[in-house]
Amino acid sequence: MTIKPLADRVVIKMMEAEETTKGGIILAASAQEKPQVAEIVAVGPGGVVDGKEVKMYLKVGDKVLLSKYAGTEVKLDGEDYTILRQDDILAIVE
Repeated sequence: MTIKPLADRVVIKMMEAEETTKGGIILAASAQEKPQVAEIVAVGPGGVVDGKEVKMYLKVGDKVLLSKYAGTEVKLDGEDYTILRQDDILAIVE
C-alpha cells in the first residue's frame, strides 16, 4: 500500500535518533530527543490552496529539517510516517 498526499502536503519518514553522544555515552530510549531530520517519501501535486497557487519545490528523496511538533503521524504496513504541509518544513539538508 502507498500513501499519495494531496495538495501541498508531503509524506516523510523520520531518520533514526542518535543513540550515543559525541563523547561516546550511550543514551537510554527515554533520554533520546525526537529527530528533526526526515526523508521525503511522497510529494503532493501542489495547486491552489486557500486561494493561492502553491508550487511544490520538494522532491522524493530530499532530506529535510522540520518543526518539532509538525504534522500528523500515521502507521502503514508497520512503518511510521508523518504527513505535513510543505510550509512546516524549515530547510533542505544537503
